[in-house]
Amino acid sequence: MTENARYQREAAEAFNRQSGIFDALYQSNAIIQYKRKRVRDHVEQYLQPRSSILELNAGTGDDAIYFASKGHHVHATDIATDMQQLLQKKACECNLERNISTEICSFTSLETIRNRGPYDCIFSNFAGLNCTPELEKVVQSFYPLVKKDGFATLVIMPPFCLWELMLVFKNDFKTAFRRFNSKEGRRTQIEGVPFTCWYYRPSQVATFAKGYFDIVATEALCSVVPPSFFINFPAKHPRLLNNLISKENKLKNTWPITNMGDYFIITLRKR
Repeated sequence: MTENARYQREAAEAFNRQSGIFDALYQSNAIIQYKRKRVRDHVEQYLQPRSSILELNAGTGDDAIYFASKGHHVHATDIATDMQQLLQKKACECNLERNISTEICSFTSLETIRNRGPYDCIFSNFAGLNCTPELEKVVQSFYPLVKKDGFATLVIMPPFCLWELMLVFKNDFKTAFRRFNSKEGRRTQIEGVPFTCWYYRPSQVATFAKGYFDIVATEALCSVVPPSFFINFPAKHPRLLNNLISKENKLKNTWPITNMGDYFIITLRKR
């Protein structure tokens, strides 16, 4: 097993261990609901009716179910087998089996994917792509899988988050500086299960895509709005949260806001 494959398996194991409680943990979080809507609204700007979507690191399938319910076809991939089983169960419960197909496949091995499309859209949500040190190779591997003028929308964590840095005032130095000096990868965790993570700036993704894709849009996500691990924030400060959402929607396309959030959304169009 290559080192990169080991990182992927390690991350898959972290998600597999949480698969049974993943939805319960996150569906009730108001900030996660906000950021899911932001990402979906962004993607839907570029989708034509009945588009074909290749989803990477699809998890338990919330986004696959959403886009399939809108009439699109989603080929949902992941290497977390328990997550894929939950996704398949959801698709059956929602009578969306015809609109959702699944495949165990790593986004670092897309040359082996059985269903090669080509697709109208490649989609990866909530930092799954941060689980590899080889994002350049991954982005360039999209090229043969996307139709001419098709696009890819990726949600990635950058190496700086203002909200995290402010945790120094609460003496949480570990969280405040966890993205710093991350070139060789930093250990992180999901509900106590560790794995390795790398962070990327929008400018790096643009460089990786050069010659293959053009940058269509870049947006900040949870830059003005706090990250979702601020679990008590919505209940304690509902009015402030609404104000921050309004501010973020106005500033989401501006620099340096796009470089200082929990995530950024970037859309690439095939040349």
